Amino acid sequence: MTSAAGDTAYRVLDAGTRAFWRAVGRRVDLDGEHAWLRAPAAASGTIGESWLDAAADSISGSVDRGAGGGLVPDLSALDGPGFAADSLDPAVRHFYEHTDEWTMDAWSSWSPVFQPGGLLVEHLFGRRLQQLALPVQPLDVSHGIDSEIVAIRGADGVQVWAAWLRRLRRSGQFLFSGAYAVRAVPGAARAGIHVTFPLENGNVQVFLRPEVRADGALVLTSTRGPFGGHGAYVLVHGRGDDAWAAKVPIHEEFIVFVDERGDLRTDHELRFGPARALRLHYRMRRGKVGQEGPSTSILTSR
Repeated sequence: MTSAAGDTAYRVLDAGTRAFWRAVGRRVDLDGEHAWLRAPAAASGTIGESWLDAAADSISGSVDRGAGGGLVPDLSALDGPGFAADSLDPAVRHFYEHTDEWTMDAWSSWSPVFQPGGLLVEHLFGRRLQQLALPVQPLDVSHGIDSEIVAIRGADGVQVWAAWLRRLRRSGQFLFSGAYAVRAVPGAARAGIHVTFPLENGNVQVFLRPEVRADGALVLTSTRGPFGGHGAYVLVHGRGDDAWAAKVPIHEEFIVFVDERGDLRTDHELRFGPARALRLHYRMRRGKVGQEGPSTSILTSR
């Protein structure tokens, strides 16, 4: 297949995928009832970090690169019934508020049933679009992950989104490129963490409910339930203000904790319906690659 023919085939595939989500989704009003689903999207072509400027322009803001920072500048923004940021282990809180100061290593394990589907998605979309490239083979992440935090600020200088750009250290290929914010779903008693992965003329969004475990670990879950609750959504833009959204049966759990040796770690589980599809494990350490930083235990009170 020639390059031109391949490009045409992929454009048809991408358009067909958006048509599918329009067919199974519901029309939403992003300027009204469904404003909680308004989030960054991307133009056509490779995603990577291409969406940053457009996201800033949409709020008459700016992209603040190189300033460091965290996914959530102050986790107390999540405080409410059943959650208090002060109860978190100090290392867990530091990671979220100063994410750019940490380096990550990762391990992955797919269910044999879902691994072929993961390979297909990675080939057709992940590597080509440089977005949502879930690691399918354990060795894919064996050399570690480089991450960068880029703040997207409003006209008043306040951070609206934190862009978390994660690349494979060995190849520089994007794994994930997401926008992180604090947002509540309709009817929720308190805010949660809102994660958006921009795609062409749309995005994938995940609303995570935070809880604090007795040992100071942070537990984030995207739960099952009706449209409008925590969970995962696909949103597709049409012409003008037209948009469609569908809640999808993908559920995630993150447990961010400090182990018995003082290392900060995360267990991440992704389920499709009731079945476990993918497990990821991360180890986070202070300092960038080639730099030495204080050990996690210095930040840990437990």
